[in-house]
Amino acid sequence: MQPYKGLFVLDASQGIAGPYCATLLAACGAEVVKVEPPAGDWSRGLSTREGTQSAMHVTFNRGKRSIVLDLQAERGRAAFAALAARADVMLEAFRPGVARRIGVVPEAGKPDAVFLSISGFGQEGPNSERPCTDSVAQAYSGMVALNQGMDGVPHRTGNLMTIDMVTGLSAFAAVQAALAEQARDRVAGAPPQRRVLDVSLMQSAAALMGFNIAEQGLLGRVPPLANVPSGTYQGSDGRWVMVAMLRDPEFVTMCEILELPEIARDPRFASFAARAEHRDALLPPLRQAFTRRTAADWATRFKAARMLCDLVNTPLDWLEDAHVKAVGAAVPLEQPGLGTLPFPKLPGLGAWSVPAPALGEHTEAVLAEIGL
Repeated sequence: MQPYKGLFVLDASQGIAGPYCATLLAACGAEVVKVEPPAGDWSRGLSTREGTQSAMHVTFNRGKRSIVLDLQAERGRAAFAALAARADVMLEAFRPGVARRIGVVPEAGKPDAVFLSISGFGQEGPNSERPCTDSVAQAYSGMVALNQGMDGVPHRTGNLMTIDMVTGLSAFAAVQAALAEQARDRVAGAPPQRRVLDVSLMQSAAALMGFNIAEQGLLGRVPPLANVPSGTYQGSDGRWVMVAMLRDPEFVTMCEILELPEIARDPRFASFAARAEHRDALLPPLRQAFTRRTAADWATRFKAARMLCDLVNTPLDWLEDAHVKAVGAAVPLEQPGLGTLPFPKLPGLGAWSVPAPALGEHTEAVLAEIGL
């Protein structure tokens, strides 16, 4: 599907959230020009890398053309202004106020351009100038507090850039909504109207946690842990298995599989609420029982009982899984300068194996197109 074929997107963002939004637009057929500073997008220097390419940069910048402009210099700002005048969509992720100082502003674009700003805390408010990362957003939003391990310690979501990714998806949805409004206005013969969008990591994190925020706001307190003893357990081979429960009778099934009938009969563990209250007494015998068999053995037994269960895989395990291979869930990407990388298909969009550009690869060509 290429619904945005012919759409010109000027991507002046760096990192993950903004570039991911622009990459999704490219996957839908848009022409995306990535504006990078002379040192390149900072994601080029993170993760496994070779030269100016890295696995992180490739993931979030596929299908674009890269140009290098020094927006601190008058010549660079003039070139950006010429490109902006053609842009249907512009993206930026500078700290609030910085974009305006270097000319990355809504009025630089066409009268009906969509202008998207991505920041940590939004364009206004007491925190607007604060630096923000995925980790900060997770802590600030309450996600870390909710993500307690079975050790009772709150954790961030490991190396998965949850908030960055959700912010990119939120930005993509917002841009699509603005483009749909534009299309409706054109059909109605309405005059051109510029759309200015403000998407932040803070608000995206809150949207992701909408249920949790609503529930705690309703109660005025932190509710007890739900679905105890759902969680991860380590088998005799050191691997982990995840077991989840939605209904109280599933706890009895779990105890039958683990051969712990006395635990199932204990009144302290008769309901989710009771198990949450007596969690410290419940978990040790369950953990001990899991050490009697391998994680794979337990996974087989729980699945046979129609329980929600699976092995805790690594990304490499996922790539080698029979189901993943059978449905072609991952496709190879030949990335010049870096090698062959496996990429998951984009949900609903299918396979899309277009490489990311080298730093400044298209500077001369793009500038020539606008007479510079």
